[in-house]
Amino acid sequence: MRFDAITLKQLRALLAVADTGSLTMAADLLHQTPPTIHSQIKNLEGAVGEALLQKASDGSGFQPTLAGQEMLAAAQRIEANLSHAERQITALTQGRRGHVVLGTVSTAKYFVPRLVRLLQDRIPDVEISLRVANRSDVMQALNRGDYDLAIMGRPPRGVIHRAIPLGPHPHGIVLPPDHPLAQEDGYDPDRLLQETFLSREEGSGTRILMERFIERLAEGHSPNKVVMPSNETIKQAVLAGLGIAFLSLHTVHDEVTSGRLALLRGRDLPVMRHWYLITGAAEADHVSPATEMCAQEIDALSGVYLPKFDL
Repeated sequence: MRFDAITLKQLRALLAVADTGSLTMAADLLHQTPPTIHSQIKNLEGAVGEALLQKASDGSGFQPTLAGQEMLAAAQRIEANLSHAERQITALTQGRRGHVVLGTVSTAKYFVPRLVRLLQDRIPDVEISLRVANRSDVMQALNRGDYDLAIMGRPPRGVIHRAIPLGPHPHGIVLPPDHPLAQEDGYDPDRLLQETFLSREEGSGTRILMERFIERLAEGHSPNKVVMPSNETIKQAVLAGLGIAFLSLHTVHDEVTSGRLALLRGRDLPVMRHWYLITGAAEADHVSPATEMCAQEIDALSGVYLPKFDL
């Protein structure tokens, strides 16, 4: 292997082909010619000593080999590091201390804008960019180095620098205020399991908690579920009377407070979890001063930006 012969152009060619599956489309993306892209890939394979791309089994284009997947992961980390350096240098030239990218899972988008506003008041010389994605994408971005900090529920497995608890994260079942179950102080599990549950997609943290809650009520029982792509869609569906939903209560604070939605009361509700601030760097010396300052300020706020419930 001759890793000293690897260039950014080669790595970017590999990224482009992996993204598009095509030499021609990669060439268009990078404003080059297909023979140039082909040459960059071949030179990269020569330096690595392994084939990095192969024809897809259905003949639709190129896909990475196992060695190619490793090089793609390295290329993504390199691009993330360069982007990070660009953001920091730009912030410094503008007279700021630095730039921090704060990533959050979609459930947190209901309170994180308030947090960012508080941070702007407390550390005005640090520029903060907010990114919202699903849990899987947030974890991948942390691993690549695209995000400096992230807010999510259960901390991800793998190498992280730090997980700081921020405050309680209650989950519960929401339903229309005129629903028969909303009138009861408690609930019959058998009656509850007859309802249609409006649910997030497989792999969602909220979906996992919902399934654990249902399993505790009746082991092996699976109620009727309708999968929807977002908390907002689920809320509107509950308001329309299409079913009930197990959701983060921080996503329905306004609707519950105004009386447009009701909370189911009873055994094991709410299900309490916690929010965490995640620092993605494996080593403390990889965390920029601006990132460390931002993390300290978020910790010092002690969750004042989280919606409050009378539970």
